[in-house]
Amino acid sequence: MTIDTRYSNHPDDVKHYTTEQLRQHFLIESIFSIDSISLTHSHSDRIIIGGIMPVNKRLSLNASKEMGVDFFCQRREIGIINIGNKGYITIDNERIALEQYDGFYIARGTKNIHLESESSKKPAKFYLNSAPAHYSYPSIKIQHSKANPLKLGDDNNCNKRTIYQYVHPAICESCQLLMGLTMLEPGNLWNTMPCHTHQRRMEAYFYFAMDSGSQVIHLMGQPQQTRHIMVTNEQAVISPSWSIHSGVGTSNYAFIWGMLGENQAFEDMDTIPTSFLK
Repeated sequence: MTIDTRYSNHPDDVKHYTTEQLRQHFLIESIFSIDSISLTHSHSDRIIIGGIMPVNKRLSLNASKEMGVDFFCQRREIGIINIGNKGYITIDNERIALEQYDGFYIARGTKNIHLESESSKKPAKFYLNSAPAHYSYPSIKIQHSKANPLKLGDDNNCNKRTIYQYVHPAICESCQLLMGLTMLEPGNLWNTMPCHTHQRRMEAYFYFAMDSGSQVIHLMGQPQQTRHIMVTNEQAVISPSWSIHSGVGTSNYAFIWGMLGENQAFEDMDTIPTSFLK
């Protein structure tokens, strides 16, 4: 297992970042590696973002020195969504199958977490977000068909999409983590536009299901000091609470969003009129 550490960034400093510095601080370029657990620990609300890709063996999610605990979920909760082929998650000796786009919420206090693929030729890809937790809510499998769908946008604005809420009060209880999957319809390119901020929560975007050669222009920064990061398939962006988070692709795509902070009110956001952006 590898874990990278990212520190918090003041918006006044980010105004002066070069392209290389923006990418160094906010972009996670490699999420999945064969038979590996790749994690990024951000000081922005102490979220852990990462990918687990078991191919030839079962992988165990353990604590690292950076966490300072005996086991990963000793003081944390986890949301997982499988974007690959069929796999299995074993939680304290209970083995559960996860098909593509199925999710799982892992409770604080869970000691043993193992992940594996059904086939080495068609491996699973488990994307995870983890947040500090103060209470143990029940672990639960969240099938894609049982996620809460919200249809937003329209073809005229190139932002027709479905938001599937997984770790959300409408689906399961959690301490502070919110997590879901957004899929854009063919011919639609924009997500979260008009954009917004939510000073009470940070967010992370993981982009995937992109055609070869496609990119997403991820917009970030303060509303009148916008910056952008070019993102390719299966990369993630850390979005501090003061930053907008929106994107437009060269073709349609999907992304997983994860939030943590002061509350779990999905609609608690400060919308920014497009005409206000600079």
